[in-house]
Amino acid sequence: MKNLELLKTAEALLLEQPNELARLSNASAFIFETFDRLNWAGFYLWDGKQLTVGPFQGKVACSTIPLGKGVCGEAAQRNMTMVVKDVHQHANHIACDANSQSEVVVPIFIKGKLYGVLDIDSPVIDRFDSELVAFFEHFVQLLVKTIDK
Repeated sequence: MKNLELLKTAEALLLEQPNELARLSNASAFIFETFDRLNWAGFYLWDGKQLTVGPFQGKVACSTIPLGKGVCGEAAQRNMTMVVKDVHQHANHIACDANSQSEVVVPIFIKGKLYGVLDIDSPVIDRFDSELVAFFEHFVQLLVKTIDK
């Protein structure tokens, strides 16, 4: 029930933003402030050649990520949410922040085309349970609706 209320709050927040940059900025801040034990929450946006860091909350991040590289690149290429319980056990992980222990990445597609990914990192191993992952997937669906007007 709490997640449903959070999604309603998120939807109201996303709908009131004046433009895409504000929407993504406040979306990353909402996630970072709403959930504990996170050290990064934000977006990598597809520029037609690679994923480029977009609005985020947390420490300095990798600037670009090639498609298929790292958890973000894999999720984007495969068009599927990826949950990594322990990033040190994931061969294709890119260590942008040495404190990250687990990660979830939700790809964002608009009108069938790659838009980017929502990337969330935690300094805790196995931080993201199925309920939280489902929340992030629904959050991305709301975000897509606000962008795809």
